[in-house]
Amino acid sequence: MNAISKIGVSTLALVAMLSASAVSAQQLVGGDSVAADRNEDLREAIEDDAERELDRFGNEGRPQGFDGSVAVRAIASKGNTDSFDIGIGSDLNYVWGPNGIELQLNYAYGEDDGKKTEESLFYGLEYTRDFNPMVFGFAKLQGSVDEFSDYETDTFASFGLGYRVFNEATRQWSVQAGPGYRFSELSDVTRGDISEGAFGLSSDYAHKLTDTVFLTNDTDVIWSESDTVVFNDLALNVSMTDTVALRTSVLTEYHSEVSKGVKNTDNTFGVSLVYSFN
Repeated sequence: MNAISKIGVSTLALVAMLSASAVSAQQLVGGDSVAADRNEDLREAIEDDAERELDRFGNEGRPQGFDGSVAVRAIASKGNTDSFDIGIGSDLNYVWGPNGIELQLNYAYGEDDGKKTEESLFYGLEYTRDFNPMVFGFAKLQGSVDEFSDYETDTFASFGLGYRVFNEATRQWSVQAGPGYRFSELSDVTRGDISEGAFGLSSDYAHKLTDTVFLTNDTDVIWSESDTVVFNDLALNVSMTDTVALRTSVLTEYHSEVSKGVKNTDNTFGVSLVYSFN
């Protein structure tokens, strides 16, 4: 689940510094007010997620050793209305020879007037081994924990093979597929939990449009007897420096089977500041 794709906290100081600079630059008369800027932040600041850049399945072209990125945002208000929202995303990689391990985490929490309105965690842990520049094998554990979803927990463990369709300087596309096992806990206890064999298919596409702008689209599809789930993460990334980028994204989650009154599709629109390190 590359969506899943599909959650480093060193960027908190950076975000605070940027926010303080923006506030100090405001004028009392004319231009945008501090209130207008904060309202805009509240509308745009939702789920943060890890930077994808020209990343890909497998280890071909990845630097040896440790590298990764972290995205973070936090918004709080206190007064007549108290609210708090935080989002943290990380994408951590370690490569040695033809072997690689990748850990992706995305955590979001929110509350309004002391009442929790959101808490979710999406995760993915994957081991890959290159057999040649085009073919690789993988073993993967991915899932989500979300008490506000019809699927309170949803976990999929799989293994299989992958193939790099394109592996160019400005365009990369990899696909991977394999069997696995899925187990889920549903909020509707009358439906029963899911514990069954499944099959997963993933696609990872990245296109560098300019030196600083690139488009990515990551898709995960998991078929099982009880439900088919699709995660799709479409994002536009703009590099501001060698280590800092702005990422806007649309994350779509679809379940073919849901409880009565629950929508099949959820869309999350995100804006995040991403810090990369190696």
